[in-house]
Amino acid sequence: MAEVSEEFVKLVENGIEFIRRMGLKVVEMKRGYVELKAPLQGNVSHVGTLYAGALFSLAEVPGGAMYLTSFDVSKYYPIVKEMTIRYLKPAVTDATVKVAMSEEEIQRVAREAEERGKSEFILRAEVFDENGRRVCESEGTYQLRRMGT
Repeated sequence: MAEVSEEFVKLVENGIEFIRRMGLKVVEMKRGYVELKAPLQGNVSHVGTLYAGALFSLAEVPGGAMYLTSFDVSKYYPIVKEMTIRYLKPAVTDATVKVAMSEEEIQRVAREAEERGKSEFILRAEVFDENGRRVCESEGTYQLRRMGT
């Protein structure tokens, strides 16, 4: 099983060029839990708020980070199948997302991926600004796939 390492943190922050350029940072990653932060600086929209695409990316990336913390990276890879987001308030500060997955859900997904070659899981997220205001909410459907399928 994957141990959360500095290598995984670097992969989340730098493994995708777009994510590296937006300055996304890992706050915390452990089995079943991911917290990420996106800076306002460098991601300001035409109206002076955190760009909607940066918020979307902040809400989507936790699926890949969760894969690194909770599944066997030598046997499986993740994809995102569907993502919905609802923008609630403009973010005028850095923003943070936290997502969690229960041990039971991790075990279900791993077992199903082993048996069928793939398994879906859903991550619901809320993104908050530095003032504690909920600025958006999302739901992502991810799939864990066995290598070679």
